[in-house]
Amino acid sequence: MKILFDIFPVILFFVVFKLFGVYPATATAIAATILQVAWVKWRHGKVDTTLWVSLGIIVVFGGATLLLHNENFIKWKPTALYWFFAIAILFSRAFLDKNLMRLLLQGKIHLPNNVWKYLNFAWSGFFALLGCLNLYVAFNFSMDTWVDFKLFGTTGLMLVFILLQALVLSKYMKEEHQDQP
Repeated sequence: MKILFDIFPVILFFVVFKLFGVYPATATAIAATILQVAWVKWRHGKVDTTLWVSLGIIVVFGGATLLLHNENFIKWKPTALYWFFAIAILFSRAFLDKNLMRLLLQGKIHLPNNVWKYLNFAWSGFFALLGCLNLYVAFNFSMDTWVDFKLFGTTGLMLVFILLQALVLSKYMKEEHQDQP
């Protein structure tokens, strides 16, 4: 359910784009993200930083798309978000001595320090590549193909990457399970 909630604005963008075009879809994605933040704030009292960042990026790039009537801005939005995540992961490690992946997951899994470092770099690299791939598709294929890729391609790649990470980390999960009485 969390994954569906997270991609809710993308799903709405896709549906509205297919029915009405890019500009109504962009306005819908902005509204959906605002509603998403409001729901989380009302339900949990606190909104995660990544959701605030997502809201800011959709408002800026989506707003520019609508105000300037130029669909190129909305095509840049996913790349801006992915590259923000990639840079934040690296920056926090290099300058703040924080491993963001560890901070996000340490309550759920226990890993050796070298594996946390690997996980941090792997996610940063994945987000950087996903941003580049988005630009390639956005500016070398039709708008319709890019919208399909935005929902199905990036979601599929994310799921494959998570599954690959789970395979790599499963070795440590078994060790942790065996260590417990």
